Amino acid sequence: MICIVTGVSGSGKTTIGTLLSQKSFLPFFDADDFHPSSNVEKMSQGIPLTDKDRMPWLNHLAEKIQDWEKSGGAILACSALKESYRSILQYVPDIFWIHLQGERLLLEERLKNRKNHYMPPGLLTSQLDTWEQPAYGLHLDIKNTPEVIVQEILEHILDERPKSHIGVIGMGVMGKSLALNMAENGIPVAVYNRHVPGKEENIATDFVAKNNQFPLLQGYDSLESFVNSLASPRKILLMIPAGSAIDQQIEQLLPQLKKGDVLIDGGNSFFEDSNRRSKYLSERGIHFLPMGVSGGEEGARKGPSLMPSGSPAAYDLLSPYLEKIAANDKKGIACVTYVGPEGAGHFIKMVHNSIEYGEMQVIAETVHLLRHGLKLSLPESAKVLRNWMGGGLKSYLLEITADILEIKENQDFLLDKILDQAEQKGTGGWSIQTALNFNSPYSSLFEAVSARQLSANKKDRTALSSIYNHRFRAFAEDKVLVLEHLKNSFALARIINHETGFNLMQRVSDSMNWNLNFSEIARIWTNGCIIRSTLMEDLVELFKSGPSIFHNNNLKGKIKEWKPDLAYIVGMGLQHDFALPVMSASLNYLLGRITDDSSANLIQAQRDYFGAHTYLRIDDPDSIPRHTDWIALKQKHSK
Repeated sequence: MICIVTGVSGSGKTTIGTLLSQKSFLPFFDADDFHPSSNVEKMSQGIPLTDKDRMPWLNHLAEKIQDWEKSGGAILACSALKESYRSILQYVPDIFWIHLQGERLLLEERLKNRKNHYMPPGLLTSQLDTWEQPAYGLHLDIKNTPEVIVQEILEHILDERPKSHIGVIGMGVMGKSLALNMAENGIPVAVYNRHVPGKEENIATDFVAKNNQFPLLQGYDSLESFVNSLASPRKILLMIPAGSAIDQQIEQLLPQLKKGDVLIDGGNSFFEDSNRRSKYLSERGIHFLPMGVSGGEEGARKGPSLMPSGSPAAYDLLSPYLEKIAANDKKGIACVTYVGPEGAGHFIKMVHNSIEYGEMQVIAETVHLLRHGLKLSLPESAKVLRNWMGGGLKSYLLEITADILEIKENQDFLLDKILDQAEQKGTGGWSIQTALNFNSPYSSLFEAVSARQLSANKKDRTALSSIYNHRFRAFAEDKVLVLEHLKNSFALARIINHETGFNLMQRVSDSMNWNLNFSEIARIWTNGCIIRSTLMEDLVELFKSGPSIFHNNNLKGKIKEWKPDLAYIVGMGLQHDFALPVMSASLNYLLGRITDDSSANLIQAQRDYFGAHTYLRIDDPDSIPRHTDWIALKQKHSK
């Protein structure tokens, strides 16, 4: 939506425009700021501008209006004295015109009191003589206060506002947060939630009523009214649970959609389902944009990391809006990129979540060692983590963990009141399934999922702990040395977890011909998402030289240096009865990746012995697979 506030000098265009911007969350621009220096010089000297002077200025404003309209809208304060001037500015349809008018004496008084402005009061006569009264738009008397004027404008906009640019279906935590994010960034947005008598009633309209400070937010409890409220091509974001609910919602929408409309799935759908839906909707002329969204409730509200894929045409339509609501990286670039075709966006979100699982588990293991191995208090453990963050290990998850360790409820630490039963959703299991399907080793992240599964049966764990008399045993080693070993072990385990996830992405990308850009993926994961960290910032540059973390020259030295620390901590932790599933698996993954002569030759011999599965010879690795009659050889050697 473009609002242009017109009027002669002194009518309050800037004051009204600025206040309207604050209320509508649309950016404000003052046309005076776009005058060329030659125009400013003439006006400063009290010389009226000619139409020849104004033409380049007006044409430039018209181009800016087109840009602002594409990016969600704007408020422009511009004198626009003549109808011919306004016709130039009418570069996009449906401009909302606001004309401020007042008595000459009031205008003169305002101009006399205005300081540090290049427009002298003497030019008012010229402007009043030039002014041509428009027959359209909202005409307002400036004798009222700015607050009264802006309220009248907002009420008029609510009555005659254009159709919403984007619709959001699903008023859960993420759907609500994203809708408010859009409205606050000047994007007209409509919201809808299903109506279930006695359970879900008036969800969308009640949500809008509670957030009436956002005039660009509209709510509907009827799907048909919701769809009809959207500008064409319709752009609808689905924020509903993954699975059959997505398919059902698509089928309900299809009869009301037209070719060229766009559906965006912003939930955590399985990427293979998104591949199927992409093909299904493309055959019906509907663009589909599977999009990973990371950042939780706070990220969705203030700026998430967005991972759209699917239809390139749909991304072109949506990118101006997505860039407005996404987080920004340290260079100020939006944390959103076109990931690739089909369900690639949901695929990398799935991998993101599995790395998140691994990060959370290795932090939990580390804190467990701090508390029960080194006997540090929760505040002391928090201090250790904060020191690590200052030493190059900064991450969102480590930061919130330090916060958690320090929070009390009354006199007790809240963490000690939380039941040790970790829950999970489907993305961790999907990652393991995908890794198996694409023959990608995923041991450390698999163990993170398994650790949550083991924690779920609290009753059985409690019983077995008593049977086996399990107790953590404190470390007798020097605390300062153990802390240094632990810090390096934590750092290396995180590197291995990221290598595991990106290695899976590489295999799937190669197999699906998706051509994933890992540097860009790492970049959009540097802010807004849960696994943002200084390590991720380093990976942005690292992946410009190659896809493998282990082969990178900058990390090879650190991996070599920290490998003994990880082995030391894993060995000592296990000896003192600490379960360290992700640290242990990370070490095994690393050793498995760097071992030249592995034990797999025996595996191949065993497979060939009992199943004639064949093997390759080390002296002829590229030859045709061979089979040995092991029984015959055994009999021969026994003679």
